[in-house]
Amino acid sequence: MEETSIIIGADEAGRGPWAGPLVAAVCHIPPNTRLPGLNDSKKLSKKAREKLFIKIQEKTLLGIGISEVSEVEQGMKHALNLAYNRALEQIGVKPATLLIDGSDKLDLKYPYKSIIKGDQKERCIMAASIIAKVTRDEIMTKLAILHPVYGFESHKGYGTRQHRQNIEKHGICVLHRQNFYIEAWGKRLGDL
Repeated sequence: MEETSIIIGADEAGRGPWAGPLVAAVCHIPPNTRLPGLNDSKKLSKKAREKLFIKIQEKTLLGIGISEVSEVEQGMKHALNLAYNRALEQIGVKPATLLIDGSDKLDLKYPYKSIIKGDQKERCIMAASIIAKVTRDEIMTKLAILHPVYGFESHKGYGTRQHRQNIEKHGICVLHRQNFYIEAWGKRLGDL
């Protein structure tokens, strides 16, 4: 495949939760590749996302990068840069064009173009959004086994009423983003 033809889309999952990692995915969809039902991951049911997740893995080139909680604690921009660059290393090809969902100013290995609501406009970003979302959901479901009192399998670390009640009852664990929460809301998670 000629490098000039490689368009890579990128998106992340896990920017706003109170707990867990940030996951970025990058994806190149080869020309003439059919992925019926492809859409923004947030507009798909869990079943549809998981079905497309398998098809995307089979039919595309992709990379996944993860920033752990300790890296998110150093700032969201830092975590985004790490996760996206890790995903780009993993995909193993140089993009002629790199398209990223959103409007963040990032420090990436390659030049890129930000597209607001790109996960609703570009197929490669839609695919990346599905890979990032399903991967992060799977990680949180596995982490729920290690930390069963928080209900991570249902809310995936986001700030739900159930999650708040579980923190009030059990305190926080190593998966909770203390600095991130202070930066965003001006208080510690334990002070909810």
